[in-house]
Amino acid sequence: MTLYGIIADLRREQPTPAAMQTLDMVVAELGRTRDNLKEAVAALGDKQLPPGGKPVLDELVTKAREDGVYDLDYGPDPYDKPTPEALDEGTAGIGLLMALSSVAAVALAIAAVVIGLNAIFHTSSG
Repeated sequence: MTLYGIIADLRREQPTPAAMQTLDMVVAELGRTRDNLKEAVAALGDKQLPPGGKPVLDELVTKAREDGVYDLDYGPDPYDKPTPEALDEGTAGIGLLMALSSVAAVALAIAAVVIGLNAIFHTSSG
């Protein structure tokens, strides 16, 4: 069974507010520890559990140990930023051309506005 399956079972077995709050705290910590219950429980040691929450946490730990999902390690976080690669000449050239074309488009837009305003202000209404 998965760790979240065990948590879902405990929610059904113990639908008390204390159990729900405790399990919510565990799930929040699991998000920070990449689903490692051992680390999540250690982090919860610093926080105050709701009254009656300690037995629920103990039961979760016991069931997780029985199912072998207590101390999971999924390896390094895949969402960590990789080291940036050096730009090759082709990519740098394309970037430079895109930047120059953007600057040219903005310059043409500004010129069109200036010419249009000049025409408006210098037209004789006669």
